[in-house]
Amino acid sequence: MIESREELEAVKKACHAMVTRSSGLSAGSAMIPIPGLDIGSDVAILMRLIPKINEKFGLSPEQIDGMDTESKLFVMTAISNTGSKMAGKYITKKLIVMLLSKMGVKVASKGVAKFVPLVGSAVAGGISFTAMKYMGNSHIEDCYEIALATLEKEWQGQEIIIEPEPQPKTDPKATLR
Repeated sequence: MIESREELEAVKKACHAMVTRSSGLSAGSAMIPIPGLDIGSDVAILMRLIPKINEKFGLSPEQIDGMDTESKLFVMTAISNTGSKMAGKYITKKLIVMLLSKMGVKVASKGVAKFVPLVGSAVAGGISFTAMKYMGNSHIEDCYEIALATLEKEWQGQEIIIEPEPQPKTDPKATLR
């Protein structure tokens, strides 16, 4: 579990680097003019990337199952409040394909663009890079919000109460002398 805001920022930065690398792989496969290769590789890339991001933020299904009931309830509520479709869930091909289909215009234009001689492959690669980066970074932002809310809740539960030191009792007769 993430224990400080600095640690949370480091996780976010590491995840952004993973998304950039994965976006580059997606762009490379989109430039190859073989029908369906780009979609298949995007699904495979996201099937590996999303669970890694979830795990780094402490939001994999296994990590959530290991929490106490109160924490689990809070995390699931935070996931619901962000509207995240992938945080805390088992990632399936069906889920990834559904999310990719919501980006249908970009995916369809990428498929058509790669068959235009010379420039088409570069355009398809650019579209693929942008779409993958957008999906990955959106997921990171959702996970960041959830992890930050969880971290702040833990800080509230660990409030330190400082009580004043008891004053020594004095004998009233001793002060009169």
